[in-house]
Amino acid sequence: MRLSLTNFVFVCVAFAASQVLAAGELSLTVVDAETQTPIPCRLHLRNEKDRAQRAAKMPFWNDHFVIPGTVTLKLAKGTYHFEIERGPEYVVRNGYLIIGNQSKDNKVVDLPRACNMAEEGWWAGDLHVHRPVNDAELLMRAEDLHVAGLSTWSTKKNEWTGRTLPTQPVKQFDKNRYCDLLGGESADKGSTFLYLNVDRPLLTRSSGDGQAPSSLAMAREHENAWIDAVRPTAWDLPVWLATGRVDSIELANDQFCRGEMIDDANGRPRDKKLMPGPVGIGRWTHEIYYHVLNCGLRVPPSAGSGSGEAPNPVGYNRVYVWVDKDHFNYETWWKGFRMGRSVVTNGPLIRPFANGQLPGHVFTEPEGETFVLDVLLNFTARDTISYFELIKDGRLAQTVRYEEVAKSGRLPPVKFESSGWLLIRAVTDVENTYRFATSAPWYVEMGDEPHRVSRASAQFFLDWLNERKEMIDKQKTDSPLAASDWAAAREFWEKRLAEANAD
Repeated sequence: MRLSLTNFVFVCVAFAASQVLAAGELSLTVVDAETQTPIPCRLHLRNEKDRAQRAAKMPFWNDHFVIPGTVTLKLAKGTYHFEIERGPEYVVRNGYLIIGNQSKDNKVVDLPRACNMAEEGWWAGDLHVHRPVNDAELLMRAEDLHVAGLSTWSTKKNEWTGRTLPTQPVKQFDKNRYCDLLGGESADKGSTFLYLNVDRPLLTRSSGDGQAPSSLAMAREHENAWIDAVRPTAWDLPVWLATGRVDSIELANDQFCRGEMIDDANGRPRDKKLMPGPVGIGRWTHEIYYHVLNCGLRVPPSAGSGSGEAPNPVGYNRVYVWVDKDHFNYETWWKGFRMGRSVVTNGPLIRPFANGQLPGHVFTEPEGETFVLDVLLNFTARDTISYFELIKDGRLAQTVRYEEVAKSGRLPPVKFESSGWLLIRAVTDVENTYRFATSAPWYVEMGDEPHRVSRASAQFFLDWLNERKEMIDKQKTDSPLAASDWAAAREFWEKRLAEANAD
């Protein structure tokens, strides 16, 4: 028997129905609509008082639990609302059930796929997960993730203390799923960074002068680690950028939550009059990233849910990296990521190409010519998208209504007469959080100045650096950064400003 459902919407398709269940105990099976085989998934189940329910022995976090495909629910009498999800590539099933006394029932729910990103070469990853190691495989299957980074140690805590380290830091399962078991996090005053692809916890030692351990020193000691900037608003970001040790920057991080946006009280504040509310938090994060690109620093965007600390499910914020499906593995995923062949999302699923090339591609053209980029776009959206944006060199070049893109899959051409970059962003109408998708940039190199360096953006980071140093000196607080770190950073940004070739 199939469980009927109340309203759910995916793209432009809607379903509606209802059925009353009378069972003190409900055995629920969720199957893939095409294969009819049970699939792991996530359940949000709330009672009449809007309290999240748990299922025995199933991993629970915040307001949801995951199941391997089947679960037996023992529930008190009453009415319950449910949502069943399996990442953004499946249709959401939601509805309600009514539980009576002393009755049993068995129900089956099917989840249709809206798209299959991996079949198109796009493989999903979540770099920032704070969930138990023993739950990792089920959590990844339930969200249809192929790469995950577990944060199992930090400068304050090490989950491996007294335990044997895994002989293989990256665990492979289901043939094409990979979990980094030894990822970690450093959280100095003013910065939060992830360390991935290491072979042991990289815990720093005290400098002996009373200062906090320096995660920047740790980064220098471990050159092979992939370092991900969790919070672009982190006060010490300009210092880190100057070292060249930032491998990716999270445009969808643990501030971007399923039901809310969380302001960064410890980061560089935004102008809330210009960027108010949940949208403002998201826009500020992205604006900082655009300044990074405008300084000629080609750092790919990333994503992390922060699940286990942030209220998100695993994989709510995710980065898709393109790898030919016949050559996908852990190494090729990171290689593609390094090249910027990626999109970041916590909602819409976009698959863009510019002049037939993936994001991250570098177009080289002679000086004095006009170069045109044409972007074609496949997309799938659960939430309503009002518009798509073409962002050129940090500024809005075009806004295109959803209806126009839906007709042709094409965005307006963008002209370049000098070196620069372009990316696309899709923004939904969700009001309580910032739900979006963005591509990594395409780069255009023209003539003898292939890297665009903006004076305004270089000054932006130099002002940021000076503001941070003044704050520390005024408050007389310890900084984990050495005097040489500050001096090197100031020299870097002053040089960038002197070499700027654009406004």
